[in-house]
Amino acid sequence: MNDFHTPALLKEVIRGLNIQPNGKYIDATIGGGGHAAEIIKRGGHVLGIDQDQDSIEYVKRNLESRIQNSELTLVRGNFSNIAKIARERGMKRADGVLFDLGVSSYQIERSGRGFSFLRNEPLDMRMDPTTASGQASFTAYEIVNKWSKDELCNIFSKFGEEKNARTISDSIVRARKVKPVSTSKELAEIITGANETHLRGVSRLHPATRVFQALRIVVNSEIENLKMGIEGAFEILAPGGRLAVISFHSLEDRAVKLFFARLVRDQRARLINKKPIVASEEEIKVNRRARSAKLRIIEKIANS
Repeated sequence: MNDFHTPALLKEVIRGLNIQPNGKYIDATIGGGGHAAEIIKRGGHVLGIDQDQDSIEYVKRNLESRIQNSELTLVRGNFSNIAKIARERGMKRADGVLFDLGVSSYQIERSGRGFSFLRNEPLDMRMDPTTASGQASFTAYEIVNKWSKDELCNIFSKFGEEKNARTISDSIVRARKVKPVSTSKELAEIITGANETHLRGVSRLHPATRVFQALRIVVNSEIENLKMGIEGAFEILAPGGRLAVISFHSLEDRAVKLFFARLVRDQRARLINKKPIVASEEEIKVNRRARSAKLRIIEKIANS
């Protein structure tokens, strides 16, 4: 555990990656460095990637000795470019790759970028404030205030799986005619007012959960980057190496599941776990965000 982010399914990840002494590993979403630190403790060498500069700086401070001992190399970048990043750092093959998807505790609680509907922050939602995942930079503010009602409805339905997308989109458009929707709190209040299902107590989720998820996914091109990232990771994976992915919502999990199934069907990989590994009740008590975590792992077949 650390004060940046508590890593989910830590024991399960370490066991699943089958860490070997002097093995080469990539933590494609290093976050607070929790998974990477455990890999290093077991003799692995880690290339840690993250697009969030705050994450890179945090790990630099807390794992400084590991960097000095050449056990950890840090790179700021997007994991969609994982193969290129690895080769530029002299890693032609990796013995294991980990993707821990989703938003870190720090980003939600202290980044000030509007990831949380419980805080009054500017509507930004970029993981990397200097760009939007390699595309033309735009923020959640621009989507909420400039995209059409139909466009909003589409992304809330597609990326948030929000059943009340049409009603919420209509409420946002009406509100922004009065004044721009500038903060996460303002947006959450609009969504809450539009979401009658939540107000009747039918759903345990906060009414803004799915809309905020959709905005974050679109701003950061998360699904497209995930698909490119796991393809690139498998490309540089050594024969017998393992690829582990922790997802936190159904869209991510579906993309991973379909990719893994194709590799198995083509006899290029084998599943380490046929069903996704989930957090124990004990872990969920300590780390509530782990309740939605799903871990899938594959191993690259030697002749693939």
